[in-house]
Amino acid sequence: MKFNLLDSSKPQFQKKLFATLESYLDYSSIDKTVATILKDIKKYGDKSLCFYSQKFDKVKFTSPEKFVVTKSQLKKFEKKIPTDLLVAIKAAYRRVTYFHKKQISKSFTFKDDLGNEMGQKIVPIESVGVYVPGGTAAYPSSVIMNVVPARVAGVERIVMVSPSSNGKVNDVVMAAASVVGVDVVYTIGGAQAIGALTFGTKTINKVDKIVGPGNAYVASAKKQVFGTVGIDMIAGPSEIVVISDGYTPARWIASDLFSQAEHDTNSRSILISTSKPHLKEVFNEMQILIDTMPRKKIIMESISNNGLFIYAKNLKHATEIANEIAPEHLEISTRNPKELLSNIKNAGAVFLGKFTSEALGDYCAGPNHVLPTSGTAKFSSGLSVDDFIKKINVLKITKTGARKLSNITNTIAMSEGLYAHGYSAMLRK
Repeated sequence: MKFNLLDSSKPQFQKKLFATLESYLDYSSIDKTVATILKDIKKYGDKSLCFYSQKFDKVKFTSPEKFVVTKSQLKKFEKKIPTDLLVAIKAAYRRVTYFHKKQISKSFTFKDDLGNEMGQKIVPIESVGVYVPGGTAAYPSSVIMNVVPARVAGVERIVMVSPSSNGKVNDVVMAAASVVGVDVVYTIGGAQAIGALTFGTKTINKVDKIVGPGNAYVASAKKQVFGTVGIDMIAGPSEIVVISDGYTPARWIASDLFSQAEHDTNSRSILISTSKPHLKEVFNEMQILIDTMPRKKIIMESISNNGLFIYAKNLKHATEIANEIAPEHLEISTRNPKELLSNIKNAGAVFLGKFTSEALGDYCAGPNHVLPTSGTAKFSSGLSVDDFIKKINVLKITKTGARKLSNITNTIAMSEGLYAHGYSAMLRK
């Protein structure tokens, strides 16, 4: 692994940092392929689903019904996984549900001084499709984090798509789907699954919104269908920024950096410290720990290509740098972490103190782990109950209110050249 160090006190630091943070993934080359897949799904439905499942996932469905797993069938998977794992999934489900219930918004109405009644009606989205990677990968946490806020919001129909690998579904993912109450699972994946959820087929009813992580083909498909359906976000590679003053043991920091680097070779792990010796100490610990990591090759490539160590002159400056990066995960692993929280403006989630490893947030602490990446935390938030509701404005104007508001409306409408707007209002005067 390389020790990629930037010193914030040196000239050209900002320029070098921005150059490092520039988007380093380009999925445009696959957009054309995905567009063809989506077009085929829209036109041929189940027939194309079966074709692409065989082509990409090596699964030959003799009939579309073969990729359907009903709610009653899902229940059987709970008995197929180790008891301790099932207990852990249920515990995480309870904690994540408890947190998200705190996010519930309520409808409201009020009357103004003219007697006009207005307010906002909260209505859940009717149907949601959740994409969960499948096959050899097991991500029960993705099931929990994407389904729970939808369920808490009151979404009536929640379906899940998760590809099988050579005809075999992932028992852990299916068990998690049962625990959280998914209505039905379709064992399909890739861009073809996104197309099916968007346009619908004879077997699969279309949904109103699609959420969940996936590979480059899934990301491209979600981008292309947005507008026909809603989506959560176009997620980039996982990333973490750790601010450390040397108070937290170097090995703990090293392991936190590894926790993101092991996702894939495009992940980004950044350490910002006010101590150059601490930066070196953390890197030395990484060199020691790397041989104990089963995903050693991925971690080494990720750290060498995208990892970054930054020296900051003080902790305030460290938070300023973190705000520029706007990371998906931000650990403030300092002696007095809460003192720095007020300085943080851009982050998907903030983890305070040496005992708050980002990994706890990934699985069971409570807050959602679906977070904005690649600097998008500057203008967006993590997945929440709000992503699965609609806020409908409601107005009821009185006769007195119409007289008063018509003049205001007409004056502004005339300035915009919209005569019919003004006329419509003035008729009520």
